[in-house]
Amino acid sequence: MTGKDHLRFMKAAIKEARKGLEEGGIPIGAVLVKGGKVIGRGHNRRVQKKSAILHAEMDCLENAGRLKAKDYEKCVIYSTLSPCDMCSGAILLYKIPAVVIGENSTFKGPENYLKKRVRLINLDLEECKDLMAAFIKEKPELWNEDIGESEE
Repeated sequence: MTGKDHLRFMKAAIKEARKGLEEGGIPIGAVLVKGGKVIGRGHNRRVQKKSAILHAEMDCLENAGRLKAKDYEKCVIYSTLSPCDMCSGAILLYKIPAVVIGENSTFKGPENYLKKRVRLINLDLEECKDLMAAFIKEKPELWNEDIGESEE
């Protein structure tokens, strides 16, 4: 895929992130792409669903439905933010070969571990950084809860 394709699919992930924010949740979005088509989309819905695990990537995978292993191996997952340990684990479990992220400056998941088995592309987009930075500043306690950080 080209850089233009990456931006197009990341815009779909950003749209999901904004939808999550409008619902009162955390603004992180993701889309799963196979053969140049979005086959799954999701956004962080931990707050909305009172869920322990519905990060954007998990919601996206859930919404894609059950796929065969060979299908996941032909996918790219786009996330507005660097995937956390849980979401990285799901990506590795299903052997999704490529992850494209919007940014990793507001949060950086286990990228070095992830890179051992997948191709990781960071688009380093200001729009993604600004969206997360504004949310973290406005609701630090909710953000810390989402990433498993204790408040001292």
